[in-house]
Amino acid sequence: MSNIIVMVVDDSVTIRKSAEMFLTKAGFDVVLVNDGLDALACIEEVNPDLVFIDVLMPNVDGLEAVQIIKRNSKFKNTPVIFLSSKDSEFDKAKGIMVGASAYLTKPFTKEGIIGVVNEYVKAK
Repeated sequence: MSNIIVMVVDDSVTIRKSAEMFLTKAGFDVVLVNDGLDALACIEEVNPDLVFIDVLMPNVDGLEAVQIIKRNSKFKNTPVIFLSSKDSEFDKAKGIMVGASAYLTKPFTKEGIIGVVNEYVKAK
């Protein structure tokens, strides 16, 4: 049985470390990435089962990164979950429109982030 790989894309070290701690304790392999540009550069190599991505980041923001990821046929069915402090209905709708499977707001809980992975990724 291979492990489930979760990519966490956020420019906040605190957010990345919190997500990594929760997810690794739950038994997932975690790859941490600083921003959308880095995510686009390494997604092919990492081939994650699920991606958590922030909306507001330098270089390439989350909305733009998700649009590019979803245009790649290899990742069109990969669940991408926004992880953002922007919590208006408009922001959530925009996230879903560009191809996200769900929209989780910060601060997130251990149960919340693990629950999302379990909901969107079927055990390998």
